Amino acid sequence: MGDVIFALQDVYFSYLGRYPVLSGATMDIKRGEKITVMGANGTGKSTLLMMLDGLFFPDRGSVAAFGKALTEAAFNDPAFSRDFRSRVGLVFQNPDVQLFCPTVREDILFGPLQLGVAADQAQRRLDELVRLLDIRHLVDRPVHQLSVGEKRKVAIASTLAVEPEVIILDEPTAGLDPLTCRHIVDFIIEANAQGKTIITATHDLHIVCEISDAVYLLTKDKKVTRYGNPDDLLADRKALQENNLIHIHRHRHQGSEHAHPHYHFDHHHEEA
Repeated sequence: MGDVIFALQDVYFSYLGRYPVLSGATMDIKRGEKITVMGANGTGKSTLLMMLDGLFFPDRGSVAAFGKALTEAAFNDPAFSRDFRSRVGLVFQNPDVQLFCPTVREDILFGPLQLGVAADQAQRRLDELVRLLDIRHLVDRPVHQLSVGEKRKVAIASTLAVEPEVIILDEPTAGLDPLTCRHIVDFIIEANAQGKTIITATHDLHIVCEISDAVYLLTKDKKVTRYGNPDDLLADRKALQENNLIHIHRHRHQGSEHAHPHYHFDHHHEEA
């Protein structure tokens, strides 16, 4: 885990100049790391990931990737843009934002073909990904006919098809059943074992220890206030409660009221 891939220095961002989303975020992400960005809804996790993917740019501060500044001007250079897009892939929280082709096959092939990969090589990547993610039965189906879990797998496949060095995932287990969650967690671990740098945003605490070498915590005031070992952070119930990642659940049992922490687990909300 030697060189730094991403370096954010005192980054501020707001929508329309009026709605702050990030306030002074500073972080370094090294090659080969599994990094998780934790935070409740509305703390700026998705915005941060989009900055890492070169889709948003800071109002103040700087974002660099592979030793080069990520700016709008940089992406106006076709060579820079093509190189970056081949090295960094983002899986959006909502797969409907990411998937737009008539069929699953076309969605998976779109990225590599746009980046100039030969058709036969792109087809080999497709064949390997549908085997890896067990979606062979979906390749000729329209994306809008798929379930949430199926769409999430196709979105991952379309990102992996460009063979990026860095995989960024925004709430990858949100709204999925436990088995599909397990498959996605296993995928993250395996991709990292193969040398990929993995950056995941989540408030699904039950997966954090498995998918993280280190964790950044985004707070309600849009700041990165904690960085460190996932076990240490998850053991800090005060910090988790203050940042709306756990809350006190009260119930009555045999005439007495009991209170205990309740974690934000998202893996059982919808069918895959």
